[in-house]
Amino acid sequence: MTNKIEKNYVTVKLSGRIDSENSAETEKKIFAQLADSGSSSVILDAEHLEYISSAGLRVILRVKKIYSDLRIINVRTEVYEILEMTGFTEMMRVEKAYRVVVSVEGCEVIGEGFNGKVYRIDRDNVVKTYKNADAIAEIQHEREVARLALILGVPTAISYDVVRVGDSYGSVFELLNARSFSNILAKEPERMDFCVAEYVKMLKKIHSITVPEGKLPSIKEKTLKALERMKDRLPDGLGDKLLRMANAVPESNHMVHGDFHTKNIVIADNEVLLIDMDTLSVGHPIFEFLRMYNSYIGYAEYDPEIVLKFQGYDINVAGEFWHKTLEAYFDTKDENKIREIEEKIRCLSYAYLIDWRTRHPGNNSEVENATISLWQNRLTELLRRVDSLEFDINCGEKSDSDELDIEASVNNLQKVIGFINSRLEKVDCSAKKLMQIDLAVEEIFVNIANYAYAPDVGKVSVSVKLSGEPSAAEITFADRGVPYNPLEKEDPDITLSADERQIGGVGIFMTKKIMDEIFYEHRDGQNILILRKRL
Repeated sequence: MTNKIEKNYVTVKLSGRIDSENSAETEKKIFAQLADSGSSSVILDAEHLEYISSAGLRVILRVKKIYSDLRIINVRTEVYEILEMTGFTEMMRVEKAYRVVVSVEGCEVIGEGFNGKVYRIDRDNVVKTYKNADAIAEIQHEREVARLALILGVPTAISYDVVRVGDSYGSVFELLNARSFSNILAKEPERMDFCVAEYVKMLKKIHSITVPEGKLPSIKEKTLKALERMKDRLPDGLGDKLLRMANAVPESNHMVHGDFHTKNIVIADNEVLLIDMDTLSVGHPIFEFLRMYNSYIGYAEYDPEIVLKFQGYDINVAGEFWHKTLEAYFDTKDENKIREIEEKIRCLSYAYLIDWRTRHPGNNSEVENATISLWQNRLTELLRRVDSLEFDINCGEKSDSDELDIEASVNNLQKVIGFINSRLEKVDCSAKKLMQIDLAVEEIFVNIANYAYAPDVGKVSVSVKLSGEPSAAEITFADRGVPYNPLEKEDPDITLSADERQIGGVGIFMTKKIMDEIFYEHRDGQNILILRKRL
């Protein structure tokens, strides 16, 4: 048993077994070393500890009572299970030991964000490495927000293991044959439209999700801090003007990813997934778009090679992808509208870039100064004519109405879910019930889209009515398609084997199980289906 002092902590190494036979002697040695160190903060390094009994746990408790700032590190799995079972992991910081990934050298980079890179280490698995050498807290945060995102309906991967990678750590994910959209665009540019469609579909999915209060940080707050830091670099009070406009952007508890670019969208086993979730936040989409613009254009405006090095495709592909994304997201080909929206986004983008480069200077000061000067000039020009950063995120739909008339197309599913979620945020709707409602809405809307007017396309009206005491939501779908009562469909026999079960009917069955009440009637030439859920 040896000790060393590091960063105001004294580290005591434990080894072998600590049980009823040697616990008293072990305790005596620990306290002797701590008394000699003069430190009040203690790390117990359990890398070589093979076993601990209840007697050994009592030793740790006595150390904890005297040295409240106590950490246990490098704990083997079997010892960690004992500490977790007995509640020690709740009383103090306990860090597991992690196996070593020898090297990621030569491995394909399939994703990259500000805090790290994602490498493919074999056919089935990838590892996300972190730039921060002490990344355990980041890993724990990312696991938590990834689980939250999955519960709320975002298709993502959750780490199943934590490993050592060189001097830092990595999270291991199972992503079968994963390919990033960056890889696809670089090697198969003819699939541009496919990538845009799936990319925007994922983006709208995220932005439609209402996050329970306090679960994720505000991306607006982070952006305002950046604007405050750089505002004095602009002439004629334009920095203050930008800060006022940014403050006026409405608060929102809708989800944003915070680093949404093509390296963080992957296809794994034919499923499109969002990865690199550590930047997940809440806020208005403009704060998402500013970072997107920088990923495709902003960072590379002075040196176009930057986007090629980062994304794997050239600046022309990046610009085309960005423009098509705006067209698809805002559902318009109107170049004037696109230009107006983009100018608002660029105001924040350049400000964010100036602050970022100022705080992260490179090795070539001449290039750095020229780059910052370019951004400052473009931002100054924009701020002389842009007077508001607000834009219509509902693509022309009235956001204050409780009724939505929309084409019954599967492509509009996320708009419908976003509309309903925006109404439910007015009441205390739990994440679980929100997910259940979204699932039922998807089943009903897709059913209408596929069958009500087939082979033609018609309109559907969706309305939301909220009531209190007890709090409840009533969602009504009305269409003028073929008369059809889904409640008359016989429930599937879920006791049958897969071979015996008939295909179909599960969606309506599931909807009936999820919702508290469902009503149908055909009135005035309309199919009217009402879903009710107690909140």
